[in-house]
Order: sequence, then C-alpha cells, then structure tokens
Amino acid sequence: MLNRDAVFAAARLLAVLALGATGPAQAQEYPSRLLRDIVPFPPGGAVDIITRIVTAKMSEVLGQSIVVENRAGGAGGTVGADIAAKATPDGYTLFTCQIASHAISPALYKKLPYDHIRDFAPISLLGTTPNVLSVHPSVPATSVAEFIAYAKAGAGKINYGSPGIGTSPHLTMELFKLSTGIKLVNVPYKGGAPALADLLGGHVVVMFANLPEHLPSIKAGKLRGLAVSSAKRTPQLPDLPTVAESGVPGFEVTVWYGICVPAGVPKPIIAKLNAAVVKTLNYPEVKERLAQNSIAAEPSTPEQFAAHIQSETAKWARVVKEAGVKVE
Repeated sequence: MLNRDAVFAAARLLAVLALGATGPAQAQEYPSRLLRDIVPFPPGGAVDIITRIVTAKMSEVLGQSIVVENRAGGAGGTVGADIAAKATPDGYTLFTCQIASHAISPALYKKLPYDHIRDFAPISLLGTTPNVLSVHPSVPATSVAEFIAYAKAGAGKINYGSPGIGTSPHLTMELFKLSTGIKLVNVPYKGGAPALADLLGGHVVVMFANLPEHLPSIKAGKLRGLAVSSAKRTPQLPDLPTVAESGVPGFEVTVWYGICVPAGVPKPIIAKLNAAVVKTLNYPEVKERLAQNSIAAEPSTPEQFAAHIQSETAKWARVVKEAGVKVE
C-alpha cells in the first residue's frame, strides 16, 4: 500500500509531466485566470506589507488579479511554505519566500515537510530591509550600550518578543545575545503584528523586528528605536545608529524577501513571472512605496536569487549552530 508521500510524489510527477507537454502553449496563454500569493505570516507584518505593495502593481503588469492569501501558523513561516510547496506547479500559486522560510528554518528544523531548495523555483528577489532593535518607553535605555547594561542587571528576567521561533527577528536577537553576552527570555508570537501589539502594551519590553513593522510606532514616539541591524544606517531613520557602530563590531543582519513558485513550473512561465516582477519593481511609485516602508527594491534574475538563497542558508546554519538555538 502506497504511503501518502509516495502518492503525493506520483501525483506531482504527473502534474509536472502534463505541464511540460503543454509548456510553450500554456506560457503563451499564461496567465488566463486569477493567481494567489501565499504569505506565511498574518496581515500587517513586513512580509504582508511588501507582498501587497508588489502584487497590486504586478496584477496590472500580468493583466490578472493576484490574491494575497495569509497562511500563518508560527514555526517561522514553514506552515505557509509547506502549502506552497505542495501546490500544483502551474504558475498560479506564488509564495513570498523570505529569510525565515528559505534560510533560517532549514537550519533550525531537522524535519521540515518541504525542502527549500528542491521543492521551490526562485523567481526574483523583491527587496531588503534591516531589523530594528526597539524597546518599550518604560525601558531606561536610550542606546545599545545602555540596554546591554540594563539587560545584564536583570539577567534572565527580561522578556523579548519575536514573530515566532525561526523568524529573522528571533535569530537576530539570538545573534545579538551571543555577541553581547546578555540573557533574555523569548516570547514567541504568531507573527509580527501580535508581537508589536504586546510590545506597545508593555507585556514584553524589547524586540528586534523588520523595520517596516515598527517604523510608524518609532516615528510616533510609541516605541524607542535603539539601532538597526544592517551594515549601514537606513534613510528612513538616519539618526538611528547601526548595532555595529553602537559597540557590537561585525554585527550585521539584512532581511530579504522574494517570490518563489513550486518546483516544476515550466521555464517559460518562470521567465514571464520574472519579467513581471522586474518591471513592477522598476516603477517609480512602487520603489517609493517600498522605500516609505524602509524596503529597498532589489529585482534579480532567478539564478541570482538561487545563489543568494544558497549563501544565506550557509550563513544561518552557522549562526544556529553557534548560538545553540533549539526548537522547543
């Protein structure tokens, strides 16, 4: 009796063969109906924000609507990634792949239900942004150095929020802890939006977050930004230093987002999707909207994006091992 994985593999092979047989004709007609883009986090977070900005214009470029489908479930975006990996490889299911699902989680989870290299085909990088270290206004620290001193004084008693185990903010904080010798307790949430809500409410007092999520609250004075994780300062908060220049030399984390599709999508359709993404990201209004959310548009070829994923996978595997991060 065939097990479920074998049945799925056989069905997927038949789908790929069928698509391959009609690939050129289908690519000419593609897209002929609505597309969906799976976002593996709740609405309101950075991954959701960039997806909605890009797909709104990309729908016009392709001449078909793209519906954003939020499939949150924690586990660093792996729930949504698994759904996307098992979708029919016909080009009508897109996936906003990002640093969590396609670089960190493969190092963190020993038995993922998908292989981020084998089960996906990269389309293009979308953009990059730093993480920002934010604290509740009640925290008596206005700099990274002051926060490190505050954390050491309350070793093991200070809670930090994260969008979930395996997300880039979680691993960025773990790297920060490793680099500074401080001890904090992780309180994982199912996405950036609920984590932000509890940070604003003072239920947790500090967290790293994708800058687009915290930028409005920092500008409004509801949160205090201490530093950004990137190598250079961000234009949106030019007075905010980097973690590295704040006394933690060599510290650098850049968050990235891209578009992937299930493996097996015909190459002509991949080329068509890549052209649509590149055209979309080159529109001045799209660049501006992304910049307003501290995201730098960075279109790429599928090959360049594949190489980036490989490089980031190796980097975060080292960080997970050195920091001793475990999934509870």
